[in-house]
Amino acid sequence: MKLAYWLLPGLRIKRWLVVFAAGLYLVALGGAMAAGADLWAAAEGWLRRQVLAATGRFVPEPWPGVAVMALGALLAVGATYRVLRVVAELLTPAGGANGAAMDRLVLRRRLDRGPRVVAIGGGTGLSVLLRGLKEYTGNVTAIVTVADDGGSSGRLRGELGILPPGDIRNCLVALADAEPLMAQLFQHRFTQGTLAGHSLGNLFIGALAELLGDFEQAVYESSKVLAVRGQVLPSTLTPVTLVARMADGRIVRGESAIAADAAPIEKVWLEPSGVEPPPAAVEAIESADLVVLGPGSLYTSILPNLLIPGIRDALRRSRAVKVLVVNAMTQPGETTGYTAADHARALIDAVGPGLFHHVLVNVQQPPAALLQRYRQQGQDVVRLDRERLRQMGLQVHAARLLAGDDLVRHDPQRLARALLRVLLAARPRVNPRRRLDFFLLGERLWREETGA
Repeated sequence: MKLAYWLLPGLRIKRWLVVFAAGLYLVALGGAMAAGADLWAAAEGWLRRQVLAATGRFVPEPWPGVAVMALGALLAVGATYRVLRVVAELLTPAGGANGAAMDRLVLRRRLDRGPRVVAIGGGTGLSVLLRGLKEYTGNVTAIVTVADDGGSSGRLRGELGILPPGDIRNCLVALADAEPLMAQLFQHRFTQGTLAGHSLGNLFIGALAELLGDFEQAVYESSKVLAVRGQVLPSTLTPVTLVARMADGRIVRGESAIAADAAPIEKVWLEPSGVEPPPAAVEAIESADLVVLGPGSLYTSILPNLLIPGIRDALRRSRAVKVLVVNAMTQPGETTGYTAADHARALIDAVGPGLFHHVLVNVQQPPAALLQRYRQQGQDVVRLDRERLRQMGLQVHAARLLAGDDLVRHDPQRLARALLRVLLAARPRVNPRRRLDFFLLGERLWREETGA
C-alpha cells in the first residue's frame, strides 16, 4: 500500500501522526536539555522562567529536560494508541463492537504460535474435531478423503469431472473465521428445482475449479473467502473409487454403497492404486507436532487416506505425536460389535504398523434413553479394552468426550483439549523458542479444565 494513502482526508490518522511527531520532538528536546546541550539553551531558559513564574521556585538540572521528555513520551504513546484505535475501527466489520478488531489481532497472534496439527479423515467426525482445534491453534491442516460418491458431491463429481467437494466444504466451514452468515450460506442446501440436494458451497468450489482449472487452487481460494484458520487439502488430486470385499465375498464399489451395506467389511482398496498425495500434505505431516487420525467412519473416511502410499510413508517419517481417535459409537455393518482395539487392529492389518502410537477413547456413557435409541438402529458404545491395546504396543488415553445434546457425538472442545493433553504429555521435541508457547498452552488447558 502507498504511504500517501495514510494521508487521505477522513481517515482521522494525520492529526495523530502530527501529535506523534511532536512527541518525538519533545523527547529529543528534553534529552538535549537534560544533557546540557547549548543548542536548546533558549528553550530551556524559557521553560525555567515559566516554571519560576508559576511556582515561585527555581528548578535545578536536569529536571526541566526530564519533564519535557516525559511530556513528549506521553504524547507519542497517546498518539500511537489513537492510531491503533482508528485502524481497529477501520478493520472492524460494520456493526462490530469497539475493539473487536484488536481482539482479533491478539487472538490471531496467539493462534499463530499454536502447535502444528494435522487431522486426517473425512465426514462429520473430522469437521467436529476441526471446530475444537481452531480455538487453540491456527496451524491446522485437514487432509480429507476424496472417495465420496454420494449426494451432491457424487453428482458434481460425475457431471463436472471434479473431485467430490462435500467433505472439503464441511472442513472449510469448520475452520472458518468468517461471519456466521457466510458459513451458513456456504452450507445452505437447495430444496427445490434442478439444484435440489446441492449445497451452495459445493457449487462454489465446483465453479472455482472449473474457472481456475485446478481443484487444489479452488479449495485454497475458497479458504480465503471463509478466512479459514489453517488449510484444507485433498488427500490426492487423482479421482479414486473406494472398493470393498465384504465378508460374504461380494465386491462393492463406491463409498456410499459400502457405507449402506449391512455386511461386515473384509478388505478395502482404492482404484486406481498408487495415487500420490499433494506435496503440501506430505510437508504438513512431516513438520507436524501432532497428527490425528479420525474420528470418522473407519473404512470409508479414515482408511481411504491411509491407502495412499505417500501419506503412509510421510506418517512413518514424521516425528509427530500420532493419535487415533476411536469413534464413540459403532456403525451398522461397517464396525458392528467393534471394540476400541478392533478399530486399531483394522487399521494396522490394512496398512501396517507405525502410523499411530496413541489411542484416545471416550469413556463417557450416554443417557440410557438415548443409548437405547441408538441400539434400535444397530449401534452401540465402543468399549475400551485397554489391555488389548497395550498388548499391541499402543498408549491408551481415556477421557469424557461426549457433547451434552440429543446425539451421541464428540464435543469439539473436549476432544481438542484431550488431544492437546496427549501432545503435551508426550513431551515432543520442539525448538527451544517454542517451549514457552507449549507451556502457555498447558496453562490455558489447566485454567479451562479447572475453571481457575
